[in-house]
Amino acid sequence: MSESTTRLPGLTLTERAFDVPLDHERPEGERITVFAREAVATGKEEKDLPWLLFLQGGPGFGAPRPVEKSGWVKRASEEFRVLLFDQRGTGRSTPVCDRTLARLAGARAQADYLSLFRADSIVRDAECIRRELVGDDGRWSVLGQSFGGFCALTYLSFHPAGLREVLFTGGLPPLAASAEDVYRRTFERVRERNRRYYERYPADVERARAIATHLAAHDVELPGGGPLTPRRFQQLGMGFGMSDGFEPVHYLIEDAFVVGPEGPELSTVFLRGFENLLPFDTNPIYAALHEPCYCQGEASDWAAERVRAEQDGFEASGGGPLFFTGEMVFPWMFDDYARLRPLKEAAGILARKDDWPPLYDAERLRANEVPCAAAVYYDDMYVEHEYSAQTARAVRGMRTWVTNEFDHNGLRAHGDVILERLLALARGL
Repeated sequence: MSESTTRLPGLTLTERAFDVPLDHERPEGERITVFAREAVATGKEEKDLPWLLFLQGGPGFGAPRPVEKSGWVKRASEEFRVLLFDQRGTGRSTPVCDRTLARLAGARAQADYLSLFRADSIVRDAECIRRELVGDDGRWSVLGQSFGGFCALTYLSFHPAGLREVLFTGGLPPLAASAEDVYRRTFERVRERNRRYYERYPADVERARAIATHLAAHDVELPGGGPLTPRRFQQLGMGFGMSDGFEPVHYLIEDAFVVGPEGPELSTVFLRGFENLLPFDTNPIYAALHEPCYCQGEASDWAAERVRAEQDGFEASGGGPLFFTGEMVFPWMFDDYARLRPLKEAAGILARKDDWPPLYDAERLRANEVPCAAAVYYDDMYVEHEYSAQTARAVRGMRTWVTNEFDHNGLRAHGDVILERLLALARGL
């Protein structure tokens, strides 16, 4: 473990790097680096504080980078040493991207490599780090946001002895539902968010349709490479489940067109802004493993694409409001996104993989003794609340706070309030 320290007003940050096996079943094999940043309130650096591990949403995104002492980090850093953990392959951990994967010999090798970046491996990394920081018998608290909550439930299933308490925010996964089951529910949530979006911005019905019509009739290249197709344009709905998710889309499309030498065309400002809103090119773990993060002993087989074909209103052509899609991943993305194209064959192998190991242990969860509390967002667009409720009932001692006061980004937007409530719930206060 190596480390260095920097300071922000009121917050001391210590950078740490850990050496872990790529494949925990082969500890003698290849090693990778996992990076984490410790955050603690200034003046408490030498105190004997308990640890809180933060598991970020995703999959495939690094931990937050603090710029000030605020939100949930402000609350947590007064009581804990907060470990902001770049899950394997993300942030400053050994990176996974199109260029690093290109070093592997073929699609099968890429798929085998990527298969080691699910929640089960992330949790085993965390266990290596826990033992290094607090010892074999030490315990720490865990806070999981969205996919980080999925990881936290895997942690609770297989390594509960290392856990002091576990907190979930918008991230109680189904224990057994397939990716197809999940998307049948979430497509309905996305449909409702589209209705709300156009209710707030009725003029965007015509604007969005005009953009889709233009894209169907013209070959439009994005500044970073790859075509902007109507189906790719529809992916702007990815952020609709956030409390601030409508406005970036509205402000982007309200003045999308300029008049060029051959008539109306989409502006460079629009095209660059579009790319900035969708991180699929820069975060290939998300595209490759989003559906497999639900899989246990079965293939995803491009579940979102199959379910989308059953849905009315999500066709890119036709009249009426253009429905944007959510966080779903589709096979055609590995054609339309320039940086995903080299991974197309590997992604197909992962979609067909039907021997994914278990992510949860239902029997152990029924006998759970670790204090747990979960914020379940009733209108969550990404995590179906009925599945979350079923999981909560299946975990002994789980206490839930079901609310429609917050959206999926509640921890980011109102983190101090949510963390305070969850700590009190977990501790029976």
